[in-house]
This record gives sequence, structure tokens and C-alpha cells, in this order.
Amino acid sequence: MVDLSAFKDAMSQLAAAVAIVTTGSESEPHGTTVSAFMSLSLNPPMVLVSLDGKSSLLALLAEGSSIGINVLSTEQDVLARRFADKSVDRFAGVEWLMKDGAPQLAGDHTWVAGTVSRIIAAGDHFLVLVDVEAAEVNSNCPLLYWQREFGTHGTIKPGEVRTQPVEG
Repeated sequence: MVDLSAFKDAMSQLAAAVAIVTTGSESEPHGTTVSAFMSLSLNPPMVLVSLDGKSSLLALLAEGSSIGINVLSTEQDVLARRFADKSVDRFAGVEWLMKDGAPQLAGDHTWVAGTVSRIIAAGDHFLVLVDVEAAEVNSNCPLLYWQREFGTHGTIKPGEVRTQPVEG
């Protein structure tokens, strides 16, 4: 059996996009920060989000629920921390609007919205499969999570050799 600390350390080496998954209504928006989000299918367009089994957002979702995935921009690291904190009103003072049936945060990097098609138990998490109905990309840089820190992506030209991570 793998040592859980070693497993967590290994997983911290994977760079992941940071997203805030949202659902709810104009009067009752809900959201939480995730880094386990991925494209699942092109035909039909689908994405997958992994939520902790104890997630308050998961408790609000069922097949047919509207859901939004706000892939965050580098300017939104404060929001990533805020929406991960269970002790605060996550939407208080945050600029957002209802779009495509779910709350969209202002300034996000990428927006994907759709309908929950299935929820599948997987260990202590649940995989939420989403049929995508809307998508858009903004011109800012994506926020990434790597080695338990926030950062962003830097391009490498073909043949370029780097020994240090790209800054900012």
C-alpha cells in the first residue's frame, strides 16, 4: 500500500488549472475551488470535475443540475483561496453574474457551463460528468497550482533547454 504522504507529494508535482465550480441561482449562488477538472469528450462535448464527498457543493448537485466551471486567471489567486475556505461567505463582495444557468465570476480565464449528466463515486471523491452547453476563453493567463503554490504557464520555444521553472 502506498504511503499517503508520498502519494500527496507525488500529486503536488502535477501542474493543474485552478477552477471554481459553481451552481445555484441569482439569490443563492454556491461555489468551491477545485484543481481536479479536465476535458472528457469532444463528441459530445463533456468535462469532468472531481469533488470531495463532503463538499457542500456536491450535496447541491444531481443529474440535470446546471453547473459552471470558472477556470481562474492569474489575477484570481485570492478567489481560489476564498472559495476553498469553508468558513466564509464565498460570494460576498465578489463580482459575478448568472450566465448559461450558473454563476460566472468576472475576470475568469475560461468559462465552461453545462448540465450534470452523471455523478460517479470514486474513493472519497465523486466524479461529476458535465454535458457542455457553453464555453468561452478570455485573453488573460490561466492560474495553475503546482507544488502547493499558485503560478502560471510559460511557453518554451522548440529546442530551448530550461533548468529552472519559468517565472510569472
